[in-house]
Amino acid sequence: MPIAIPESVATVIVIVVCVLLLWLLLTILRLPLKLIFKLLLNMLSGLVLLFVFNFIGGFFDFELGINAVNALVAGVLGIPGVILLVLVQNFI
Repeated sequence: MPIAIPESVATVIVIVVCVLLLWLLLTILRLPLKLIFKLLLNMLSGLVLLFVFNFIGGFFDFELGINAVNALVAGVLGIPGVILLVLVQNFI
């Protein structure tokens, strides 16, 4: 003979289990999410750096393309990345 559990208790048990599973999932994904957010922040800073470079380079008739790859290179490598992009554009 099965034991009858009231609906309110079953609902509370399901909510507690869902919260624990969500906590476990967030704990497992915390490090990769930090890495992804850091990469996105670097990409955004690279994009800003490219805009500044293009503004200054506009006075000298030189500009770099604004796209995700250039922003990622400039964001990850910083100023040396922008110099690398300039060299690649000049030699290719």
